[in-house]
Amino acid sequence: MHVLKRDGRKEPVHFDKITARIETLCYGLDMNYVDPSAIALRVITDLYSGVTTVELDNLAAEIAASMINQHADYATLAARIAISNLHKETKKIFSEVMADLYHVKSSVTNKWSPIISKKYYKIIQSNADKLNSAIIYDRDFNYSYTTFKMLETNHLLKLNGKVVERPQHMLMRVAVAIHGEHVDKAIETYNFLSKQYFIHAAQTLDTACTIKQQMASSFLLTMSGDSIDGILDTLERSALLCHYNGEIGFNVHCIRAKNTPIRGTGGVSNGLVPMLKAYNTSIATVSRSGKNEEQITVYLEPWHADIFEFLDLKRSIGEEKLRAKDMFYALWTPDLFMQRVFDDGDWSLMCPHECPELIEAYGKEFEILYTRYEKEGRFRKQIKARDLWLLITQIQFETGTPYIVFKDHCNRKSNHQNLGTIKCSSFSTEIVQYSSSDEIAMCNTASIAVNMFVNSTKRTFDFYKLKEIAKIVTYNLDKMIDANFYPLPETKLSCEKHRSIGKHLCV
Repeated sequence: MHVLKRDGRKEPVHFDKITARIETLCYGLDMNYVDPSAIALRVITDLYSGVTTVELDNLAAEIAASMINQHADYATLAARIAISNLHKETKKIFSEVMADLYHVKSSVTNKWSPIISKKYYKIIQSNADKLNSAIIYDRDFNYSYTTFKMLETNHLLKLNGKVVERPQHMLMRVAVAIHGEHVDKAIETYNFLSKQYFIHAAQTLDTACTIKQQMASSFLLTMSGDSIDGILDTLERSALLCHYNGEIGFNVHCIRAKNTPIRGTGGVSNGLVPMLKAYNTSIATVSRSGKNEEQITVYLEPWHADIFEFLDLKRSIGEEKLRAKDMFYALWTPDLFMQRVFDDGDWSLMCPHECPELIEAYGKEFEILYTRYEKEGRFRKQIKARDLWLLITQIQFETGTPYIVFKDHCNRKSNHQNLGTIKCSSFSTEIVQYSSSDEIAMCNTASIAVNMFVNSTKRTFDFYKLKEIAKIVTYNLDKMIDANFYPLPETKLSCEKHRSIGKHLCV
């Protein structure tokens, strides 16, 4: 049995060499519990003649990760094996890796097909010595096995399917994308990123310095209108944003309910389900996420007459033609609904076409308008609020959705009140911004690791360091607004007008 070395040479498989390779990465681990020979033995049993050293290292890392239940140090060892393997497979010099990504040619047409943009390629090459010398590759070994595999699979740039950059290359690429020719600021950002004080959003990691540098993480859309033109225009916008890897939250409150007359055609509305099913199918054809479920959350207010059909969209039971399972769903919930649930009162389902302005109202204004429509008998149907609530919770157990976001609280606490009523949140419900048919809200985000400011020995928290990092993150996110690629003019309008940024605190 032989192993195929990285340089193409064949060499007999030796148990001792595999063990020695693992032992060299065991520094600082508790050797009373970590057994390199046990890993090597399991590697040997799964080998075949002609296995490559890359496959051998991957197998060793997976075996070590599977032994984490025996001791936590096995997770550290798994990460070290995997990262060491990547280092052996990639170039070390940052500027050389970026040059490879710039000069790449299509394997099919042999045409020049750069991944890195010309602007950033020139910046990197002009400051190559300074940028190259600033990178500390040993910091790659600070990543956990899970985190590293996520970076390797989803975020490190590839050529012909093979990963060509290291995590430290990626972080420097992000820093250069944000600061451009301000190299000292880029190196400052790189250092804090590599020390894991904070991290920018996945979209920033993916597209920094590339041809289409769409670094924003979230987009919030409002339907262009309750018409065929409005529906198709919103579909086109959503598809384009999905194509550029954006996470989307959009609301459909304004779409008239099923069987509402349409004066223009003499027919009646088909309601929400056919429209959302068309969105579900169409957006999947342009998405770059490669996931079974698209990164879209659809919001609806619970007074809408199609609420029951909306809640069923993600369920596994029922007619497939009435399902749209690849999107996520959320309820934009007014306080009045929760009060009716608490009081075990009636809840009236209405059509936005027949009961206008409910979408634009919140708080006391919404309550007055809603109860007025009830007294006027404009509702389609009345049900017990608690029955609807119990169905919502049942479907949450089944599918994980709908998410519940509180409309009145979001609007009362927003600093966008001067712009108008906020009608939805983001894909993962953490961002609340104003959007309209003319403005697509957009947000650049980053996460600060608050555990980095804890001194467990002294039992203190370094608020001064947190302030320093928060200022750097804020500056970075604001710079990204000017450096970003905007897929649609409506996103550029909103972003430049409001300059929205988001900072997450995580552990």
